[in-house]
Amino acid sequence: MDSKNALVVFEGTKIRRIWNNNQWYFAIVDIIQVLTESGRPRKYWSDLKKKLIEEGFELSDKIGQLKVESSDGKKYKTDCADTECMFRIIQSIPSPKAEPFKIWLAKVGYERVQEIEDPELAQKRMKEIYKLKGYSDEWIEKRARGIAIRDELTDEWDKRGVKSRMDYSILTAEISSATFGLTPTEYKQLKGLKTENLRDHMDDIESILTMLGEATTTRFTRDRDSQEFPELRNDAKDGGDVAGATRKDIEGKLGKSVVSSDNYLEAPEKTKRIGNKKKKLN
Repeated sequence: MDSKNALVVFEGTKIRRIWNNNQWYFAIVDIIQVLTESGRPRKYWSDLKKKLIEEGFELSDKIGQLKVESSDGKKYKTDCADTECMFRIIQSIPSPKAEPFKIWLAKVGYERVQEIEDPELAQKRMKEIYKLKGYSDEWIEKRARGIAIRDELTDEWDKRGVKSRMDYSILTAEISSATFGLTPTEYKQLKGLKTENLRDHMDDIESILTMLGEATTTRFTRDRDSQEFPELRNDAKDGGDVAGATRKDIEGKLGKSVVSSDNYLEAPEKTKRIGNKKKKLN
């Protein structure tokens, strides 16, 4: 079950959603209406909120009042929740229709425990998922290697004091900007992506350049024994510069940019590539 798509349409009933803070938020009363068939979903949600608060669930931190379109075509403020919070709410609804979600969540939770005990299982499952999405064995192997290189880099950052998500994002953006001339956010926009993982939509050259930038950054950080954020940021830029120089050399010989809006979209029978816009050479 795909969590996002399962929530968008459930048994033919459309669940309203809105893009906010880089993720989808879903109208809670719509989920409740589908699962309980209640004639008063807002009253049901009001009672359920009290129960969740009594159980210690911090609703105020996880529920947002967002304007979503109603049946009359107008937009009204409605309690909305992200995917994680929505599943927590579903767990508290006693309904046969909620059972598929609950069973799926229990299965996912059990698999995560298994992966903690045996990390190789996570690698195996990851490869199986990409295979089902239509990626080739060669692409999957490169993706797995890219994940290992990224983990090695973030481990170094963690050991040297980088803790906040913002710091990780800034350092990653430095590498990407120096490598491709685009931050990850700008790159995703170029490829028309929203929640999708950017690296899942890169071709071989893009992936290899990403790995080169991150592996070189790791080497610089270790050899220089960088400790403070400014030093780590300098390493990130230098690592990206190495990959960027390689990119420009490739582009000079190819006569075209390797940075494009092409992206890998999954299909059951094969991996599709769409888009034909090309970014001009820097």
